[in-house]
Amino acid sequence: MTVTLITGAASGLGWAMAQRWYKAGHCLVLADIDAEALLRRRDELGDDTRVHIVTVDVTHTPDLERLVRETEDVYGRLDLLVNNAGITHRSPAASTHPGVFRKVMAVDWQGPVELTQLALPLLERSKGQIVCIGSMAGWMPVPGRAGYCAAKGALTQFFEVLRLELEPRGIHLLMVYPSFLDTPIEQNALGADGRKATHARSTIGGMGSADEMARMIDGALARRKRWLLPEPVSRFGSLLWRIAPALYLRAVRRRFAADIADSSAPLTDTSSGNPAT
Repeated sequence: MTVTLITGAASGLGWAMAQRWYKAGHCLVLADIDAEALLRRRDELGDDTRVHIVTVDVTHTPDLERLVRETEDVYGRLDLLVNNAGITHRSPAASTHPGVFRKVMAVDWQGPVELTQLALPLLERSKGQIVCIGSMAGWMPVPGRAGYCAAKGALTQFFEVLRLELEPRGIHLLMVYPSFLDTPIEQNALGADGRKATHARSTIGGMGSADEMARMIDGALARRKRWLLPEPVSRFGSLLWRIAPALYLRAVRRRFAADIADSSAPLTDTSSGNPAT
């Protein structure tokens, strides 16, 4: 029996991984903030004995403690932890409300860090594996994504250090660095004021599918790879940023002009209870 816990499991890449590993015979713990979507996903999979759902806000420590506790109570073990839940924004750094940055950092960095720490006793017992969904944005600047780049950069550095500490204890860690995927994370991107961004996303290269990415992640785990960098255009962009940064900056400034256009909307106060808090 392989027990797999996936955060952000109700949609996008999380759901694609859940379907793939369910077909492979895994027992799944599906965690997401969207309770209704989780119920639908459990019904779609159809086997209550192999699917356990937990409504979780990954920025809330008691939720994460409950998630790990329920995983152990229901299945008695954990073999694979997938830190997939994420959020992004599309807004100029200078005019983005600080609450947007706090939220992005909490979801994309603090949540995975705390959940992994809580799950380590179970993973050490099973000599298990960890997957972290990073981003090429953590390696190179992407206009309009300052908070997202910062969070994914922090995620990369934390888990690369953690890998050094965990490998001697038998725990394997895979960092995944996709670029642009056709998933709801961009459809729900925050704007400068914390509400949903209204302008279309800018991209470079092709749009990858969640199903194909899930297949590649599964293969990388089977080969116990440490890193997965799927898209050639992202690898080229990362190289260009290092060897010709001025050229890279000119290219992305043009490509992402809509994402860094100044917003005329006033920034709102975090004390007012608006979505930026």
